[in-house]
Amino acid sequence: MIRKIEHLGIAVKSIENANAVYEKLLGIAPYKSESVESEGVTTSFFQVGDSKIELLEATNPESPIAKFIEKKGEGIHHIAFDVADIKAEMQRLKDEGFTLLNEVPKRGADNKLVCFIHPKTANGVLVELCQEITDDYTG
Repeated sequence: MIRKIEHLGIAVKSIENANAVYEKLLGIAPYKSESVESEGVTTSFFQVGDSKIELLEATNPESPIAKFIEKKGEGIHHIAFDVADIKAEMQRLKDEGFTLLNEVPKRGADNKLVCFIHPKTANGVLVELCQEITDDYTG
């Protein structure tokens, strides 16, 4: 079950420049930055109420973010939803006819397990499911 919007992912050419813009816009500094080598990105997170803004900069020209920016330019890349049980939600959405971009959850940024839903099955929007990784997680 989807519980809330977890974050909006925004593709940027320069995380440094984008951080400066969003610090001015939101009046706060990012609370976390990290690299996700498996996705070829550096991320930066801003907490906005109960939701977050995730800035994503490509670390190599083959990363999904580099390809997105090359095709569409900087801007909103995805919407992420918080779920309690990512495996159950993946199965539910698969049963509803959505196409998953990964068949098993993978580690993402900000201590999350993630799975992406293909935009062609979600009205052109890349959807990410996120579940907090707990201390008892062994996957």
